[in-house]
Amino acid sequence: MGCVNSKEDALAVPSGKEFTDLNNYDAGVLSVYLTGGPLTAKDYKERLVSSEGTQSIYMPQSGYTIRYAFVSQRGYYPDAPNKANQDSFCVQTYFGGDAEQCFFGVFDGHGEYGTQCSQFAKEKVPENLINNTHFAVSPEIAYHQAMVLSNNQLHRSEVDDSMSGTTAITVLLRGRTAYVANVGDSRAVLAERHGDKVVAQDLSYDQTPFRRDECERVKRCGARVLTLDQLEGIKDPNVESWGTEEEDDGDPPRLWAPNATYPGTAFTRSIGDSAAERIGVFAEPEVVTKQLSAQHPFIVIASDGVFEFLSSQSVVDMVTKFEDPQEACLSVVAESYRLWLQHETRTDDITMIVIQFQGLEDEAPQMALPTPSGAALDYSTRAIPSMSGMALRRLPPTRLAAIEGPAVSLEELQGELRALQQRKAAMAAAMTAAAGG
Repeated sequence: MGCVNSKEDALAVPSGKEFTDLNNYDAGVLSVYLTGGPLTAKDYKERLVSSEGTQSIYMPQSGYTIRYAFVSQRGYYPDAPNKANQDSFCVQTYFGGDAEQCFFGVFDGHGEYGTQCSQFAKEKVPENLINNTHFAVSPEIAYHQAMVLSNNQLHRSEVDDSMSGTTAITVLLRGRTAYVANVGDSRAVLAERHGDKVVAQDLSYDQTPFRRDECERVKRCGARVLTLDQLEGIKDPNVESWGTEEEDDGDPPRLWAPNATYPGTAFTRSIGDSAAERIGVFAEPEVVTKQLSAQHPFIVIASDGVFEFLSSQSVVDMVTKFEDPQEACLSVVAESYRLWLQHETRTDDITMIVIQFQGLEDEAPQMALPTPSGAALDYSTRAIPSMSGMALRRLPPTRLAAIEGPAVSLEELQGELRALQQRKAAMAAAMTAAAGG
C-alpha cells in the first residue's frame, strides 16, 4: 500500500451513459484519464475485463436483491508491456446449489508465478469452502480450514510458489449475513448510512508489518522487519521509522530472513510464498461476520491496486455517486489508473467488485420458499484470519467500531462447535431416556 488520497484529491468523476458499458466508455471520459498517459483509449480498453453489464440475483427466503458487477484492468509496466494480469476473481451465485448463498472473491497474485497462484486460489478456495464439513453450521471454521487447505494444496501443486503467492479477499453471502475472509492486503469495505452520509467501514484489515500485532508476530517467527533503505544501511535498522500505512513514502517495511535478503514481502499473510512461511507468513485468514440491514447499500471488494492511492472512504464516496454497479466499478478503476500514473511510471493490476443490496429495508418473507438448485456462475479473469480475538483487541477503537460484534479465533469457534455438539448429544440422550421410561 502507498499514500492515500483524500476525497478532495480524487478526480470528480461524472456519472452518466458514458459509463454504462465498455463500448461507450470512451465518450468524453477516457480522454480525461488518458491525457499525458502512455495508453491510448484502445489500449486501455483492451486491458479491461468486465461483467456484461450489472447482474442481478434475488435471494428468495431473505427477500432482497443483489446487484453486482466487476472490472479487472491489467497493469501497465513500461519494461514488461505484455505482463499478464496477476489478479483473478470469481463470482459464484447459487453457491453450493443454494439460492440463499453467493460467493465473491478477489485474488491478487505476486511474484514470477503470481498469475498461476491467484488462479489456483480462485479455484480452490470456494471449492474447499463448500466441501468443508463445518460449512453448514459454522462458515467461520470452514473459512479457516479452506484457506489453509488451499495453501497446502498450492505447495503440493506443480506451481512454483516458493517466491510467489496471492492474497485472498472473499465475501460469502448467506441470507442477510456476510462472512468476510481475508488473507493479505486486498480489502473489503462496507458502505453504511449515517444520516445523510454514507460512511466506509472496513470489513478487513491489511495484513502488513504496519500493523503492530502482525509485525510482532512475524518477528517472533524470526523475521527481520526492515524497509529497503534500512536493509541497505541508508537508515538506522534499529529504528522503526516507517510510521503508518497512510504515511507510507513508497518504501514500506518488508520481511527478511535472519541472514538473507529474501523474501522481501510487504505483507504478513498470503496463500503460497512457501519460502516466507519460515519467518511467519501464513494463510490463516481473519474472518469478520456482519449482519446486513437497510443501512448498508453495498460492499466493495478490491485488490490493492484500487487502494494504493484511494482511501476506503474515497472509494465509497465514488461508488455512492452511481446507481449502477458496473458504472461505479469502471469509474473507480479509471480513477485508480489515473492516480497510479500521477505518482509513478507504472500501474498495478486493478480489480474491483461492487455488490449492491436492494430491498433490505423490507422484512424477509415469513414463509420459506423452496431453494432452487442451479449451476454456480463463475466469472474469472483468464488474461491474466476471523480476526483473532487477540489481534482484534489490539485494533484502535475507531476500527473496532466498524465490526459488529467481536470476531473470534479458530480455537474459540471449534470450542463453541464442540459445546454445541455436546449439548445436542445430551438432549438426544435425555429424549431417548424419557422415551424408554
